Amino acid sequence: MSHSFPELPYAYNALEPYIDAKTMEVHYSKHHKTYYDKFMTAIHGSALETATLRDIFANISSHSPAIRNNGGGYYNHVLYWYCMSPHGGGAPNGALGNAIQQAFGSFEAFKEAFSQAAVNTFGSGFVWLIVKDKQLQITSTPNQDNPLMDAAAERGEPILALDVWEHAYYISYQNRRPEYIEAWWNVVNWDAVSENYEVALFQE
Repeated sequence: MSHSFPELPYAYNALEPYIDAKTMEVHYSKHHKTYYDKFMTAIHGSALETATLRDIFANISSHSPAIRNNGGGYYNHVLYWYCMSPHGGGAPNGALGNAIQQAFGSFEAFKEAFSQAAVNTFGSGFVWLIVKDKQLQITSTPNQDNPLMDAAAERGEPILALDVWEHAYYISYQNRRPEYIEAWWNVVNWDAVSENYEVALFQE
């Protein structure tokens, strides 16, 4: 298995006005690509070149900071991109909608809890909706860690990712992270998250 750098699934301006084209271009072509390039350099010539990211993350505490930080940055952004769409927004239905209702009481209660986790994440990191023991849970990780890593405080199968590093929103929102989070809900790709949910149930 080789590690490839995926194409962005939409144009840089596709998520406007919620996320601006310049942010998307810099975030994807500079930040994400740099994580990927540095990850490939860090694993070059080792058995990790053919290992899955899941296997690498499961033992991340035994690997170098370069592998942890850049491998996480590579994976986390892939999930973040695919959890957004120019046709996103609204609320999920079907199995995921029912699971959110069961876990949080309502979609609005889930949205509020997820938003507060994002607002309150100190410094840089990601906020996640994960599946753990067949149940949905909100968690956050610092820097480029993720819930697949053995170092994560809460481990589980990530199905939704929100990047709260400042480079994800600073051009349009400056230090107003809550405004970015509120805007982000308009582009969440619930079809993709629902697919991730089904896969996560199978993985467990």
